[in-house]
Formats: sequence, C-alpha cells, structure tokens
Amino acid sequence: MSVEPYGADEESAAVLRTVGRVIKMCREREGMTQAGLATAIRYSEEQVSSVERGRRAPAEEFLEAADQVLEAGGLIAGLKKEVEKARFPKKVRDLAKLEAEAVEICAYDNSVINGLLQTEEYLRAVFRSRRPAFSSEQMDELVVARLARQEIIEGRQMSTAFSFVHDEAALRRPVGGKMVLRRQLERLLEVGQMRNVEIQVLPLESEDNCGLDGPFHLLRLKDGATVGHSDIQFVSRLTSDRREIQILELRYGIIRAQALTPRKSLTYIEKMLGET
Repeated sequence: MSVEPYGADEESAAVLRTVGRVIKMCREREGMTQAGLATAIRYSEEQVSSVERGRRAPAEEFLEAADQVLEAGGLIAGLKKEVEKARFPKKVRDLAKLEAEAVEICAYDNSVINGLLQTEEYLRAVFRSRRPAFSSEQMDELVVARLARQEIIEGRQMSTAFSFVHDEAALRRPVGGKMVLRRQLERLLEVGQMRNVEIQVLPLESEDNCGLDGPFHLLRLKDGATVGHSDIQFVSRLTSDRREIQILELRYGIIRAQALTPRKSLTYIEKMLGET
C-alpha cells in the first residue's frame, strides 16, 4: 500500500508523481543509480526512492542539488514552486486561492489570534498544542503554508481591505508563553496601523457577543460573490450558500458593532501589552 505525504490529495499527489518521474528520467539519462544520486546530493537512498515514486515532497535543497548533479539545466530546480504548493493541504490551497481573489476579508476569532496575523513563534505554539501531536515534518509544512497565506496582507499594495475582530479572550490567552504573547500583541499593533487593516476587540466585559457559535471568515471576491469559511475541530468548510452568507454577514455586522472601535481597540491592546 502506498503512503501519500501529509496533507496530500489527488491533485498534490499527481504533482509529486510528475516531479518524481522528471527526476528519475534525468537520473537515468545520466546513467546514475538512485544510490549514486543519493551520495552525490547528500541525501539517503530511501529519500531519493520516495521522491521518485511521488511519496515524498522534496525539499528545495534536494531539487537544486539534483538539478546541478544531473545537469538538468533548471528543469528540476524549476519545479520548486509546484512542489511547495503540493505540500499544502488542499483546504489551505483552496482558502489561499480565495484570499488571493478577495477585495475584502473579514474575520472573527474567539480562541486564538487570526492566522493571517500570527507571528511565526505564536503559530508554532498553536500547532504544538494540537493533539494528537504533529510530526516535525507536518509542523514545518503547516508553518510554511500559514506564512505563505500571510503574504496577502503586505503584498497587495492596499488593494484588499481587512477587518479582524477578536474576542478579548483570544488576546489574553498566553499561547507559547508571556514573551511570545507580547511579541504577538506588538505585531497586532504594527499591522493595525496599516490603512487597509482594521483590528477590533470585543471585551470580555461585554454582555452581548453574537459570535458565541465560533470563529468564521467572510471573503468578498472581485466578481461580487461572497464566500464564508469556518474551521472547527475536524471540519474546514467553505460555503457560498446565499442564506448562510446572509446569516454570517448579519452576525459579523453585529459583532463589529458590539466590539470597540478600531482606534479604541489599538489603545486596548496597548494596555494589555503593558499588563503582559
């Protein structure tokens, strides 16, 4: 029975099989064995075999070394981008694609700070808390995927509007420890200064909270459509059902009204930072 890489689906598995065939073709063209290639690029023979069979996503260094040793002229090294995408779970690829097409992204979070705003050490702490625990390889893949999604905030030249509302509990939970939380709050204050980003806090003392059912996103796309996303326990769900979208839009509007204004929220976060 073949074993697919973590997060693999048929689409990503097909990419990895194609990459493996290209490497094998180049190796055989040079009359080199798997053991010979492994020695030349300083990887194990088992790793070379797994990559050629599409069972393992090769690291960027693997591809660059193989391209040089096999004199592939960039054919193998040029596959890095495709391999990197194939490493991401399908749900991450789907969400990242929608985020790239969005003109507005709205998010409510009540447990941890939104993934688009997390520092690397904070998000690693979040992933480390999951049970059953992720392997080191799984952790690295998840971190790379999360950081890649974050590029949309600073890489869009203000073309996308972002609105984040956090329950105060999410901002006070010391994920990763006090210093990790401090640097995370500093990151929120930094991003909150951007003209296309609004960050709001829903205080714990508020008697009303329309988001008790859990976190969710609203993505308004260039074509005028709106997509909702929720990720709770084993379910990561995208919806474009008009009735569900109307409910999420209603809830988000109420949540924003219940929260502090963006300016007061940044002041509130500064206060929390001083208390941490």
